[in-house]
Amino acid sequence: MVLSIGERIKGFLFNPSETFNASKDDTIGDAFKYFVVILMIYALIISVLFAVAFSMFASMLGMPGVPMMALGAAMGPLFAVVFFILMLVIGIIGVFIGGLWLHIWVYLLGGREGVEQTIKALMYGVTPGYLLGWIPIVGIIGVIWSLIVEIIGIRQLHELSTGKAVLAVIIAIAIPLIIYAVIIAAYIPTMPGPGLGPEHMIRP
Repeated sequence: MVLSIGERIKGFLFNPSETFNASKDDTIGDAFKYFVVILMIYALIISVLFAVAFSMFASMLGMPGVPMMALGAAMGPLFAVVFFILMLVIGIIGVFIGGLWLHIWVYLLGGREGVEQTIKALMYGVTPGYLLGWIPIVGIIGVIWSLIVEIIGIRQLHELSTGKAVLAVIIAIAIPLIIYAVIIAAYIPTMPGPGLGPEHMIRP
């Protein structure tokens, strides 16, 4: 049974387990089309909010003789278009890179259904995050919800246990965070203190 985009959205939001089962035979192209639609909705909302915020900020900085409000009205839509395109490019590249990275751990934990299934789990799993991520506070719930849906997707599409699916996702997220934390921790001691120049930088 081929599900419509609306049926998929509803399914991945409220009944992800059965919806992933129904989507197991989807091609990567099917999942990609769905992902692009969801990504475009998210990118459009964020871009419009960005344009409005920029225009409001520009008008607040307005000074006598300086048409900041007019500048904000003119530049806001332009920035929104650029921001929209960037979000699409970054989102598409990111889901494939993220899928390849996650699949390493899925494979090591026994997932043998192919990297396409892992990428599909990510493409479908972003549904709550992209639909709710732009809403303050609720967006946090959306991100957590997406992680849960992605875990369910890995479990269903790779026929793994819930524990292994959770572990694969946790490892894939934790390693980059640890590396980032180590880099930041190594960089902070070299930062100059308030009012100090480079010659006063703290060195290990």
